[in-house]
Amino acid sequence: MFTALQSNIGKEVIEEFKIDTSKIDSILLYTPEKGIDYKSTAALKIASQLGFPQNLMNIFFIIPTFIRNWVYNYIAKNRYKWYGKKDACMIPTPELKSKFLE
Repeated sequence: MFTALQSNIGKEVIEEFKIDTSKIDSILLYTPEKGIDYKSTAALKIASQLGFPQNLMNIFFIIPTFIRNWVYNYIAKNRYKWYGKKDACMIPTPELKSKFLE
């Protein structure tokens, strides 16, 4: 499930975990067992659940977090330059919309 940090649920997560949104401009992953993960750790944990071949990215957990996050930040900083930017957001299908928390 997904939610925007600006949503009611997102605001609850921010308050509960005391997340400083001025310092965290990244993907956040919440799991009841582990709490909050962000940046490269969140991305790799999500990829591990996607199946083959994306789950092979688990190998990158052997790299120290500070190095993974440096790479994550570098890619995030340059992604629009490398891949372009859309003029409009995609309108989610009903199936995709069902995966978002309101």
